Amino acid sequence: MAISQKGAEFLLRSRIADAERGDVEALYDLGVCYSTGRGGVMVDLVEAHKWFNLAALSGDTRSQACRAEISIEMTAREIAEAQRQARAWLGHPSHQRYAA
Repeated sequence: MAISQKGAEFLLRSRIADAERGDVEALYDLGVCYSTGRGGVMVDLVEAHKWFNLAALSGDTRSQACRAEISIEMTAREIAEAQRQARAWLGHPSHQRYAA
């Protein structure tokens, strides 16, 4: 059974809200959603790399492994963009706690 677009949007909003509260599991889940298309989310390796990177910075070893795995399928430019987006997330005032 396919998840509706509304369901996918709700899943993303919910997990992003959890990530904003510092939930490392939510960061990992977002990486999985974007890398596999789970939950009806469109596959986006740049977005997946960003979320895995953020979770990896919090010490999540699964995310470190997943980030390395998807990096093989990405160009250097895509990886650089994912890293830029992760830095932008960390630079947002409400996410400063991750930067430590």
